[in-house]
Amino acid sequence: MNAVAIQTQRQFHIHQRVTMMINRYEVFADDGAGAPGTQVAFIEQKRMKLKEEVTLYTDESKQSVVAAFKARKVVDLASAYDVTGEGGPIGVFGKKFGKSLLRSTWQLDQPGLPTVTVQERSAALAVFRRVWGVLPFVGDLPFIWKYHFDFIDADGRKVGSFEKKTRIRDHYVVRMDDDRYDRRLVLAQAVALDALQSR
Repeated sequence: MNAVAIQTQRQFHIHQRVTMMINRYEVFADDGAGAPGTQVAFIEQKRMKLKEEVTLYTDESKQSVVAAFKARKVVDLASAYDVTGEGGPIGVFGKKFGKSLLRSTWQLDQPGLPTVTVQERSAALAVFRRVWGVLPFVGDLPFIWKYHFDFIDADGRKVGSFEKKTRIRDHYVVRMDDDRYDRRLVLAQAVALDALQSR
């Protein structure tokens, strides 16, 4: 599925496959009935990199690129990530470090469009996640509660979402209802919500 076809989609499914040193993600367009349909992207993210750079390929052959994002700085908790595609720059996203101390918050910017805030939906669950992570022994166990993010426009309206659908495996559904935003930018942000969440 090319960039034009991807742009017509409002809902995607992201499935993560975990290996020893690489996170792998498969992205599918929705089949119209709420299930994964055609694969639109394949991503490999190497862990422990000082300067994050992630490429979204059309499939596992890695012959064609959908988009890519790259950190502007080395290991910076508030770094911005530039998203590019075949035609050049698409947009920027970045974590808002201060706001994320208690509730993970990101900012997504596409030139010519209002800024979108991407924020963890439940403040209470966000705090619980942080407490869970520092508890002795318990913090080493998988966090089985489902937590979600909302995409909020400049007027405070929800225009999209990123929802965890499974308790143990990392399966997500990403939705963007505002057709103006480039789906490649939305998918890059969505992958980052899992891959870079602990940064």
